[in-house]
Amino acid sequence: MTSPADAPQPERALVVTAHPDDVDFGAGGTIAQWTRSGIEVTYCIVTDGDAGGFDPGTPRSEIPRIRRAEQIAAAAVLGVSDVRYLGYRDGYLTASHDVRRDISRVIRQVRPERMLIQSPERNWERIPASHPDHLAAGEAAIFAIYPDARNPFAHTTLLDDEELEAWTVHDVWVMGAPTSNTYVDVSAEIDLKLAAILEHRSQVANPEEMTERVRGWLQRIAQEGQLEEGTYAECFNVVHIS
Repeated sequence: MTSPADAPQPERALVVTAHPDDVDFGAGGTIAQWTRSGIEVTYCIVTDGDAGGFDPGTPRSEIPRIRRAEQIAAAAVLGVSDVRYLGYRDGYLTASHDVRRDISRVIRQVRPERMLIQSPERNWERIPASHPDHLAAGEAAIFAIYPDARNPFAHTTLLDDEELEAWTVHDVWVMGAPTSNTYVDVSAEIDLKLAAILEHRSQVANPEEMTERVRGWLQRIAQEGQLEEGTYAECFNVVHIS
């Protein structure tokens, strides 16, 4: 008889993005596939997206609360219930040691087998994917993955004061990268992805236009990946770190 302690544990994945909604636009279909397959997914959102929105009638002081709530609702659509925020200021993000430490903390807490991050490299074909905060979040995340989180002597307060042991992440999925080596057919998840995106009501002025734009974008990605005509896809640069 197998005891609960001996039972196989579900795989864990950690997603690090700069803003609420980044994961839904970049990888919502893939996240839905992961959760459906039993992978436990955690989101780490570095800023509250307080520089976002389109309605001048909404007090700016309310934006962080609104965007956090929208991200929680969008995550639930995709089967994610663990959403964590680091609270950095939107538009001011850098790959500082503080940000690296805070991401390393979440890595050591969650202990994921894989991570999904934004690209630290500018994509000249998709400049919106290369928002300065995206680049900074990607840079800080990959630094946290290697060498910080796996090195017990990096950010020593994490071990000394918080008793968080070093943790090594081997598999990293990068979205918005200049080059991709992995194309995920998300045709079965397209409605879930769109529903998650539309939960970000403060960011979507025209839902119908946004829906059509996303559908067209994912069809072009599928064509680039030489997937079957009429399918929808998301793309990543997947790397293995020894």
